[in-house]
Amino acid sequence: MIPVLVAHRGYMEKYPENTLSALSAALEAGACMIEFDIQMDAARRLILLHDDTFKRTGNSETSVFALHDYAGISVHEPNRFADRFEPEPVPLLTQAIELLMQYPESTAFVEIKQESIDQWGMEAVVDEVLGCTEKAGQQGVIISDNLEALLYARGKSGTRIGWVIHRYDETHRVQAGEHAPDFMICNYRRISTELWQGDWQWMLYDISEPALALEWAEKGAQLIETRDIGGMLQHSLLRQRACRQPQDPVQQ
Repeated sequence: MIPVLVAHRGYMEKYPENTLSALSAALEAGACMIEFDIQMDAARRLILLHDDTFKRTGNSETSVFALHDYAGISVHEPNRFADRFEPEPVPLLTQAIELLMQYPESTAFVEIKQESIDQWGMEAVVDEVLGCTEKAGQQGVIISDNLEALLYARGKSGTRIGWVIHRYDETHRVQAGEHAPDFMICNYRRISTELWQGDWQWMLYDISEPALALEWAEKGAQLIETRDIGGMLQHSLLRQRACRQPQDPVQQ
């Protein structure tokens, strides 16, 4: 079996994570699927961001929950890339969806982070996410480690959902069987037995070695999430599941 690769936070091996640059580079490299994280700011806008501050990606310790604008913030990951990508604007979810729709063969996994749910409430965040992703239709999949939020999203809109689990145990297996998410998502290092069977596809992260991706595909993982989408798609077998002739975009 040859898995489909998912670009984790875009092409984050070579570009700042969760940016339009990283997403665009991943799609141009041949990704059929991308994944990114979202938080809700003080103006109740959804932005692409993994943490609840910009300390790691933009050298600012300001909480996203206190911000109404992003003047002076550049998410170019200076600790990894120095000033190579500066300035890199903070992207809105609406901008990421517009980009996605330019690649109609591609899918985006939109991960709702728990910090925003805790800050603003589950329904407020999920409703906003659904409003932003509605125009993408089946190109969008809502994912989270918050099962309640996922079930609310599916019940309200019929959207596909992916459950991110952090423990591979009997409790989660039973819940998965009960609620049958479209995707089950887990760090491959946490898988201690055979993959659970069910009406879902498995997506395992974070794998950047082609041989390991193919090994897990043989065990039943249909999707492999990787930080190095361009590098992985240079492999002759993995390249067969690309959505376009893989390229390694020229960096700035």
